[in-house]
Amino acid sequence: MFQPLSVYVGLRYVRARSTKFFVSFITWASLAGVCVGVAALIVILSVMNGFEGELRDRLLSLSAQVRVNAATGAGGGVASAATLDWQNAARIAGATPGVAAVARYAEVQALAVREPEMLPVLLRGIDPSAGAALGELPHAITQGRLADLTPGSEKIVVGEVIAERLGLAPGDALTVLVPTLSAAGTPEPKLRELTVAGVFEVGLQDHDATLMFGNLADVLALSAAGAASEGLQLRLHDALAAPAAAARLRARLPPGFEVSDWTQDNANYFRAIRIEKTMMSLILLLIVAVAAFNIVAMLVMVVTDKRTDIAILRTFGAAPRRVMGIFITQGLVIGWLGVALGVVLGLTLALNVDTIVPFLERTFRFQIMDADVYYITAIPSEVHWRNVLTIALAALSLTALATVYPAIRAARTAPAEALRYE
Repeated sequence: MFQPLSVYVGLRYVRARSTKFFVSFITWASLAGVCVGVAALIVILSVMNGFEGELRDRLLSLSAQVRVNAATGAGGGVASAATLDWQNAARIAGATPGVAAVARYAEVQALAVREPEMLPVLLRGIDPSAGAALGELPHAITQGRLADLTPGSEKIVVGEVIAERLGLAPGDALTVLVPTLSAAGTPEPKLRELTVAGVFEVGLQDHDATLMFGNLADVLALSAAGAASEGLQLRLHDALAAPAAAARLRARLPPGFEVSDWTQDNANYFRAIRIEKTMMSLILLLIVAVAAFNIVAMLVMVVTDKRTDIAILRTFGAAPRRVMGIFITQGLVIGWLGVALGVVLGLTLALNVDTIVPFLERTFRFQIMDADVYYITAIPSEVHWRNVLTIALAALSLTALATVYPAIRAARTAPAEALRYE
């Protein structure tokens, strides 16, 4: 079978057992370094993708994926909401491609008061019959029933953290203070005693410690002076398509409405995660870079050790380019073998995190994510094949660049100088 000289000799050098222990050690250390670096990158990014997905799911569990509100320029925002045709807006939103459910809601900032504690909360008025538009709220209620939020009942469902801080349980009374303005423009707080109908928990501080749900009609009646922010909440078939769905809806709605999606509402969370993933990738890529430097050192020593062989090849007519090819082949085989092993190891670990982590916790008797400290108690993992491909290509590129200098040095070896003292 035809095989180029450069590839043949390079593969022979790889397979040959070196008489130089230090050269052999650096060769294996380089291969192991590339393998560990690539595997660490894949595992860490997969775990960070998993945490990002878990955070996204929890943020969206009780939040609208797309919201429609009164535009701030349409006469002052909340005050103009009563003049807008919400039924027509809901009909248009429901007919927009990608929208699964639409429901009207209202929100008002308030203080939850139960002696001796007082907490700032967001009271959200909903229609319990809205179904899919409410997201995970029906499943998140750990005590009580969502069906109890009937018009005029003046009942609420509170977050787990709120219930814990105020000592609330279903059936307890809770005083809610809503800041409003009188006709003269002076502050006139409105007090209302509401009954706790249930407690929900989604495992996110932003929801469990600040949100309370009541019937839409009760919330609007409580904020009759115009303190409530009204709008529509939409849930989509695909949450990741929210920006496109919001753009389509924005083009269909008449003037006076403002459309936003969850990627805008939570932009800071995911921007921080992207920055962390980028910095972590650069830091872990340094492991591969160090291994690539080891490949440079190993090949330089091999070139020095093989000066006689290089001189003989040049004497028989081998061109400098073929000599370069020999050491490029040797470096690529070592580097790319390390990348391949790293991809296999990384994928094996990333795809089995849910099995490996509990095994380590049982074996060493410790808990990585303590339930008393963290909302997320299991380490999630989500492999993105685009990340795996990017990592593999970056590692292959680094290891390929590492072979250039030693190969050039080998090609510049003068035959006469190398054979003079042999």
